Amino acid sequence: MAYRKLGRTSSQRKAMLRDLTTDLLINERIVTTEARAKEIRKTTEKMITLGKRGDLSARRLAAAFVRNEVADVREEDDKIVVQSALQKLFSDIAPRYAERQGGYTRILKTEPRRGDAAQMVIIELV
Repeated sequence: MAYRKLGRTSSQRKAMLRDLTTDLLINERIVTTEARAKEIRKTTEKMITLGKRGDLSARRLAAAFVRNEVADVREEDDKIVVQSALQKLFSDIAPRYAERQGGYTRILKTEPRRGDAAQMVIIELV
């Protein structure tokens, strides 16, 4: 197989990857296990590549994968602006990597998890 099963059924695995990818796009840095980080690196880089394309088809493909979560709430000119994870991907993250040809994430190893000694890593956007 060309992917890690991560001890879950396919629907659970897909849901977990969607959640972790969305969290990485919102927070730009998360702490998880090494195996999960290597898997969400693939999906995150695909989403950023879709964000760089920026057309309607790419937006719909990304919207089918990224969860509809609030990324940012701010006040501008007496209005409250709520930005979703998808909007953040297309308006903030993708333009940042316009000149970069891949390699949008970085994985940094940390100490093992205390309970089961699983290798923990920090995955972040470069």
